[in-house]
Amino acid sequence: MSFSDLFDSEFKQRNKGHFSAIVRVALADGIVHPEEKNFLDKLASRLEISETEYEEILNDPLKYPINPPYLHVQRLERLYDLTRMVHVDHHLEDQQEVMLRKLGIALGFTPSNVNYIIAKALSLVDKKVDADTFVYEMQHMHK
Repeated sequence: MSFSDLFDSEFKQRNKGHFSAIVRVALADGIVHPEEKNFLDKLASRLEISETEYEEILNDPLKYPINPPYLHVQRLERLYDLTRMVHVDHHLEDQQEVMLRKLGIALGFTPSNVNYIIAKALSLVDKKVDADTFVYEMQHMHK
């Protein structure tokens, strides 16, 4: 196995773990709503999750380990990616903030400040800032 194959394999496993965590969030209330299903479909495509893997994860989201971001910067980077995906998917409309709050809590942001964080994240993504600007602004939003 070459080094690049090892990297690709680890990257795919991390994506499966990340997708599995998001499926768990969507299933937290016992059902996957149509808006959440549409989001999961698009997310699976972006994370290069095959249809077989997708069905496997939906049926048993506990099968893949969660790889939560340890560093605050990594959480912000994932939040940036997820916020952009949710923001682009206008099918969610009013549900976009609800979905992002769930995802924000799953990423490790506290329930007491997740509303403020999501509002700021949506505001920045609406302005079409790049990832570096997003992370900087999120890190300095209380200053």
